[in-house]
Amino acid sequence: MARKDQVRHQLFLPRETSERLEALAAKPGVSKSSLLAAAVTAFLDRRGANELDERFGLRLDRISNTLARIERDGHVQIESLALFIRYMLTVNAPLADEDEVSRAIGRDRFAAFITRVGQQLASGRRSFAAEEGQ
Repeated sequence: MARKDQVRHQLFLPRETSERLEALAAKPGVSKSSLLAAAVTAFLDRRGANELDERFGLRLDRISNTLARIERDGHVQIESLALFIRYMLTVNAPLADEDEVSRAIGRDRFAAFITRVGQQLASGRRSFAAEEGQ
């Protein structure tokens, strides 16, 4: 760094700190100015990071909590669906191969189910919203 880009400061240091600075500056290629500049820069950089943590920390915590709730809700939904499917497969007997009437009724019910799910998703409503208090 050129001399014209530097600003002179006069400061007072405790004797112990001054002695430590002298010992470090005694090494070849190291100056007191460079040591102090590095120390002040590091201090200011850390302080800036703390300000960012304070500013965004609460917001990030809220986002993290929201994502945890979404993940929990997803697990509940998947588990509920899996248990329902297992229950339906154990309660209902399989259809005979020749029973085309029952298979047609099953296809119609499935098509109606898929249509209803599509309508719910398109409307943005949730089936359990009133029970959940949302």
